[in-house]
Amino acid sequence: MFKKTLATGAFALLACTALAGQASARDQIRIVGSSTVFPFSTAVAEQFAKTSSFKAPVVESTGTGGGMKLFCAGVGTGHPDMTNASRRMKSSEFEQCQKNGVEKVTEVKIGFDGIVFANDKSGPKVDLSKRDIWLALAKEIPIDGKLQANPYTMWNQIRSDLPATKIEVLGPPPTSGTRDAFVEIVMEEGCKEVAGTKELGLEGKKCHIIREDGIFVEAGENDNLIVQKLSANPNAFGIFGFSFLDQNADKVKGATIGGVEPTFENIADGKYGVSRSLFFYVKNAHAGVIPGMKEFVAEFTSPAAWGPNGYLSEKGLIPLPDAERKKVGDAANAMTPLTM
Repeated sequence: MFKKTLATGAFALLACTALAGQASARDQIRIVGSSTVFPFSTAVAEQFAKTSSFKAPVVESTGTGGGMKLFCAGVGTGHPDMTNASRRMKSSEFEQCQKNGVEKVTEVKIGFDGIVFANDKSGPKVDLSKRDIWLALAKEIPIDGKLQANPYTMWNQIRSDLPATKIEVLGPPPTSGTRDAFVEIVMEEGCKEVAGTKELGLEGKKCHIIREDGIFVEAGENDNLIVQKLSANPNAFGIFGFSFLDQNADKVKGATIGGVEPTFENIADGKYGVSRSLFFYVKNAHAGVIPGMKEFVAEFTSPAAWGPNGYLSEKGLIPLPDAERKKVGDAANAMTPLTM
């Protein structure tokens, strides 16, 4: 028993020593994940480099799902130190982290963001309901008491007062947190508003299935590319985070959803019905080994960054309420591990 314990301890010490040895070869924080959180994380990285002695972290836009896979793949300098997410980490992802030795992870909720349904400034101005959007994008819809392939190709087929233009929507791929949030907040809720869906077994995730006939186009993780494509086709709509609408207000405009404009104020007070929380996750085993990790978390959670008048609000981040922001900030800086 003594030999077994000694061997186990020696193995653990060897693993820690190996991590420390590997880490010395990398002196920059590596961050992956959400394209929505990317501009916020990049802004903090730039400010961090200006105001500290550390190098600017390398921030990559891989999508929330892609970032989680990279983050949870293991410990060591071959793996990212942090990942951004436009939804909360799933229990299956947490379990994958645990399985691969990423045992202690700190969750940091940074604020809120709206999901917008936007088109070019020169395109039609529309007011849509979640029901309208579901009927435009669902793979199958109820017709004459049966589930049938979605026949709608024009907006005015869904509602006569909508434009007589072809339905074309550019949106995020399945690996995106924006896609996850969109199908839950918009598709699932819109599905409930259509007569006959429940009776035909369309509930929950069955309402999330998006058509694959060319009406919906997966535009990748680059939201800036969606904005460019909307400029080329004023009748098309794009799905992305409010921050990109805010930063490109000279090029695109957001549709009202249920009569409510997608504005900073409407998202902050809950009037706009398509909003979600944003996060980043820290690999605790890398803190103190990769230079500057704790200091970067401190910068991100400083009033100057994520506060009501912080520089991130200028980029479209909707701040957390004061009490919640303090609670999250305290836990983040204490590197309190996430439990599920």
